[in-house]
Parts: sequence; C-alpha cells; structure tokens
Amino acid sequence: MNLTIIFICFFVLLALSLPISIVLVTTTAVYLFFFAKTPLTSLVQQLFNGLDNFVLLGVPFFILAGNIMAEGAISNRLVNVMKLFVGRLTGGLAMASILACMFFAAISGSSPATVIAIGSIMMPALVKEGYGERFSIGLLTSAGSLGILIPPSIPMILYALVMNVSVAEIFMAGFLPGIFIGCCLMGYSYFMASRNGWKSEARYTFKEGLKIIKEGLWALFLPFLVLGGIYGGAFTPTEAAAVSVVYALFVELFIYKELKFKKIFGICRDSAILSASLLFILSCAMTFIWLLTVEQIPVKLAELIIDNVKERWLFLLAINCVLLIIGGLMDIVTAVIVISPILIETLNRYNIDYVHFGIMMIINIECGFLTPPFGLNLFVSMAIMKRSLIEIGKAVLPYILLFLACLLVITYIPKLSLLLPDLLLRR
Repeated sequence: MNLTIIFICFFVLLALSLPISIVLVTTTAVYLFFFAKTPLTSLVQQLFNGLDNFVLLGVPFFILAGNIMAEGAISNRLVNVMKLFVGRLTGGLAMASILACMFFAAISGSSPATVIAIGSIMMPALVKEGYGERFSIGLLTSAGSLGILIPPSIPMILYALVMNVSVAEIFMAGFLPGIFIGCCLMGYSYFMASRNGWKSEARYTFKEGLKIIKEGLWALFLPFLVLGGIYGGAFTPTEAAAVSVVYALFVELFIYKELKFKKIFGICRDSAILSASLLFILSCAMTFIWLLTVEQIPVKLAELIIDNVKERWLFLLAINCVLLIIGGLMDIVTAVIVISPILIETLNRYNIDYVHFGIMMIINIECGFLTPPFGLNLFVSMAIMKRSLIEIGKAVLPYILLFLACLLVITYIPKLSLLLPDLLLRR
C-alpha cells in the first residue's frame, strides 16, 4: 500500500511537468504529512543532511574547471595535439575529435562542457575537410558524452555518494570502458571515412610538430596532475577538483593568456547557477531515498524482482532496458540517483558489484544524454550547430546503437570495469 501511494503521487506530479526536484520533495512531504503523520520539520532536516557530505564539494569545482577550459584555450591546444598524432590517417580528423573529447573529459568531468569546447572547434574543421555534416554532428554530440565516463566525472561522484562506494574506485573503473567506447567510435569513424573517401590533407613539419606539442603540454598535463594526485594519495577527489580550478586558471591566464579577467565573473556565475540547481536536485533526491528506505521499499522491490526474474543475466538486461526507457521520460542523472539506492538489496542478492553497476549506470546516462526529450547533449548541439532537434536526433542515432552494443559488452564482461580497481585498489 505504501509503495502504491508513493508512486502514484510521484507519477501524477511528473505528468504535470513539474521540475523533478519539486516532484521528489513534494511526494516526500505529502506522504509524511498525510500517511506517516510525521512532522514536516524532519523533511527540512533531511534536505540539509542530503548535502552534508565533504565529497559534494568537488561538484561545483569540477563544473567551474570545465567552464574555464571551455571558455579558454586548453581545448584548442588539445585538438591541435590530437590532429598532429592521428590527423593524417583515414578518418583522422574524426579520430582526433574523439581523442580530444576523451582528454577533455579527463579534465572537466562534464559531458555538456566537452561538447561545447570540442564541438565548437571541430565542427567547422570536419565540414571544411569534406566530412558529412550529419556524420560530424552525430560524432561530436556522441563523443562529448564520454565526459561522464572517463574520470573525473560529476555523475560518478553523485553515484558514489548515494551508493556509499569509493570515489577513487569508480573513477578507476571508468578508464577501460571509456577507452573501449572511444576505440569503437574511432573504428566506426575509420569505416565511414574509408567508405566515403574522407581524408585529411594536414601535414606538419618537424618544427611545427614540436611547437604544437610544446604548446599542448600544459593542457595534457592536467589530467595526469588530477588523477595522478588522487591515486598517488597526494589529495582526495574533492581536493583534486579544487586543484583543477587553480591549475586551469593559472594556465589560461598566465600561460596561454587567451582568457580575459573580465570573463571570469560570467564563468563563475554560470557555474554557480548550474551547481546550485544540481545540488538542489540531489538534496531532494536524497530526501526521497530516505523515505523509501524508511518504508523498506528496496527490500520489497528486491523480493518482487527475484520472485519474477530468476536469472542474473536477465535482471541485468531488464534493468538496462528500464533505465533506457526512463531516460526518455525524465532527467536520467536524477533517475540514477533515485533508482540506484532502491536496487541495493537486489544487487546484493544477485551478487552484483556496486562499482560495476555504477559503470553500467553511467553508460545509461550517456545514452540518456543522446535521447529526447531530456537529452542534454542534443540541446547543447542545437545551440552550437544551429540545427533543429530532429536533425540532431537523426545524426546521433547510429551512435546510440553503437553505445548500446558497448553497454551490452560492458554489462556482461564486468572485468572490463573491475580490472583496474581489483589490481590497484582492492589488493
């Protein structure tokens, strides 16, 4: 009965097109006041407790660092280095775009920031070199979603918080799946370029190559600084976020000198707005999770699933399908924050590693970023590419299918996610 009341209230409010944060907190308030007879002061306490975690300090810092680099010259230097290394291959400019997205992802931790920074540079370059416009739009929109799989990643931090797993472990677990998907994207780019005769004429002298590498070293060093510091024990993931902001500001203002001081206020304002909205959603989601836990919803759901789904592989397939469907109905990041804790008891009974499940969730988020009506990367691409949502949606369709194939491989080969954490952090 309790489960029915909660979910009827939740979906009625969702159908009214209310913001997801309001849906979550209102559902909790209605249930507490009318059915649990609990003072609403407990709701306020839970909203505060949901944000009372040191790990969350990293979120606004990573957002700020990503915006600084998207506005400055670091992304441009990364692109130049990648073009130097793979630009002469068949499909090399597309591969350079993917590699640039992967490196920028390892700096910013944000998918939209990656699309903005790399897409705005590479879209004109790809079209100028003769690459198909639809191919180029789909590639840059999709490759930008790697920003949340290759660490550091903001959704990974949020998942680690709600599931009580190590941020360092889930960061490390994202490396091999991120590289695997990146290689699949490059393989597809090579195939399309070979079929259509897309080749880059870019040639560099030895002196030009050295200059590009020298200018790009400051940008290339940042992911090694952040991730090396985390795994080397020099600082925590939260402290690493602050280090990335200081380093990005130093490089942009005093090394590359292309970011003006007058732009910093606007960058900080935009970062603060995005951070505040994201953290408010998280606070409301944590309050809703608290309600579900008090009412023992995860245990009841686990019993219901296990009674009807006997096989572990079938459960994994079913939960991926459910997440993909939910991604078309609501903000998938919020969905993952809410759904993951509900499934804790089910994961325990099927003996599924939380970290591996987290990587599955992150890849589902990537697909959610590419599917309407809440595909954030689609709207970012609309602004950059000046194309309609329908055109962007058609362009990313082949890449969604590619991501789904990669998702199945990563789902059923957990070692791909767990190899590095098992070797380096769980000994």
